[in-house]
Amino acid sequence: MAPPTSTAGARCSWAESSDAMRDYHDREWGVPSHDDSHQFEMLILEGAQAGLSWSTILAKRENYRAAFDGFDPVRIVAYDDDKLTSLLADPGIVRNRLKVRGTVRNARAFLDVQEEFGSFDAYLWPWVDGTPLVHHPRTTADLDARTELSDALSKDLKRRGFTFVGSTIVYSLLQSVGLVDDHLTGCPAKRVG
Repeated sequence: MAPPTSTAGARCSWAESSDAMRDYHDREWGVPSHDDSHQFEMLILEGAQAGLSWSTILAKRENYRAAFDGFDPVRIVAYDDDKLTSLLADPGIVRNRLKVRGTVRNARAFLDVQEEFGSFDAYLWPWVDGTPLVHHPRTTADLDARTELSDALSKDLKRRGFTFVGSTIVYSLLQSVGLVDDHLTGCPAKRVG
């Protein structure tokens, strides 16, 4: 069965599964973010999603915020083995050892990027020349899972020490912080182009 085509005024069909998904779609997905804190949160959540559904991670988002000190990278890099053990016992997050340890690794890499560029935002947005890429997919089947941009950014993030930043995860990050607008044609949440 083919995915439905968005019609004028219809929200992207993937967002209709729950109130949380609708809220995320309407208020956050594809909205340009220049906030390092938000960008770091989405980097961590997108990495946590690997192999899972976004709705699963979104349902655990508040638990993640509490467990990871509001996604404060300075606090996260200081986590010791006791903290990591407590995180792995926390049913409110995805209790995957590699993902939990990856959060600490990503916090270190994130801080290194901030130090080099002045902010993570100053590193991230030049990848799209400071302007969101606006695509006009007609159906969910038209949505990309990865692109040449996400391939290149993924490679650079890995070189900088990040983990859980494969091309598909990076493309989801680009969508979640608004470097890419992939709202379906006619979706009222489409903000640019």
